[in-house]
Amino acid sequence: MKIAVVQASSQVSKNEMLYKYTKKYAKDAEVINLGCFVDEDENYTYVEIALLIGILINSHIVDFAVTGCSSGQGMVLACNSMPGVLCGYVPTAKDAYLFAQINNGNVVSLPLGEEYTYTGEKNLEETIKALFLEPFGGGYPKSEAKRKISDAKKLKEIKAKSQIDFEMFLNKLDPDMVKKVKHKMHNSFNLIDTSNVIKII
Repeated sequence: MKIAVVQASSQVSKNEMLYKYTKKYAKDAEVINLGCFVDEDENYTYVEIALLIGILINSHIVDFAVTGCSSGQGMVLACNSMPGVLCGYVPTAKDAYLFAQINNGNVVSLPLGEEYTYTGEKNLEETIKALFLEPFGGGYPKSEAKRKISDAKKLKEIKAKSQIDFEMFLNKLDPDMVKKVKHKMHNSFNLIDTSNVIKII
């Protein structure tokens, strides 16, 4: 599994923490830190980062993304507006575990600013730990695993049928925003193996 860590510019101070704990607990995955970074020239909103995540997922550059913004809510809404993206809001370890086991999506959004108290880092670590505790899609509770797995599959089928092709979607967006987001991604190509990706980019 390839995992991207990338959060909105409003929370650059949390980037290293997100990357550190994702790398620590997603032990068998290749984890790529795409920022946003303190020394970056451009600032990126949660909407722009969600678009970047949509491109990364739909191009098969990564399989999963760990992201967030100040509340986490804007990012989850923006990510779920992208074709092919199923994003969960995971403010706690329990939410992260249940999302991974029941919903089996490809992006999680964490609240990185709102109510981020002195226990914030510990909660963030425990949340990421719970997310990667077991292989995704196992179903929960285990006594209901078969039904839960079936429901998650149906949800993905419904989402796929309700949205347009990703390339068509990109062509309908503000060209300046798409150009800005693609610029960020191209600047990160030294971090990414793009040899086997779909050429959306």
